[in-house]
Amino acid sequence: MEIKIVKIVTGETVIGTKVSDYLEDVALIQVIPSSGGIQLAILPYGFPFEEKIGGKIPLDKIVYEFKDVPADIKNKYLEAKSDIKISSTMPGSNLDFNLIK
Repeated sequence: MEIKIVKIVTGETVIGTKVSDYLEDVALIQVIPSSGGIQLAILPYGFPFEEKIGGKIPLDKIVYEFKDVPADIKNKYLEAKSDIKISSTMPGSNLDFNLIK
């Protein structure tokens, strides 16, 4: 499973899982200015008409692919997609992250 953040031909920034010739489980990334800087919102691409992350975008609709996906954004995407809470720290654990349901 390869998670990518990309810009598509519409100018939107989306995150999804790269599969052969398309990006699946697509979510929209929105930047929200706040008093402490910026915040990111990860929403289903079809929001507000769809409440679950899904759908596909062909790779030929991608105009830019970001080099890296920060771990915290990847974790938030996986949480939004699966409804499983991901904790990055757990006392006494050597794991990078632990799944908490």
